[in-house]
Amino acid sequence: MKSRPLLALASSLVALPALAHDGHGLFGSHWHATDALGFVGVALLVGLAVWLSKGGK
Repeated sequence: MKSRPLLALASSLVALPALAHDGHGLFGSHWHATDALGFVGVALLVGLAVWLSKGGK
């Protein structure tokens, strides 16, 4: 599998936090379930990328 599409997807997701108002995120003044879901989604994507980079072993 080529890493370019995955890299393009990951780099496009970097700008998503800019859409939220001030105070979001685990280190902000408040956060919502959707903020936590975003962190879980990123963790899953990182885990998938690591797993795929090792050939699924």
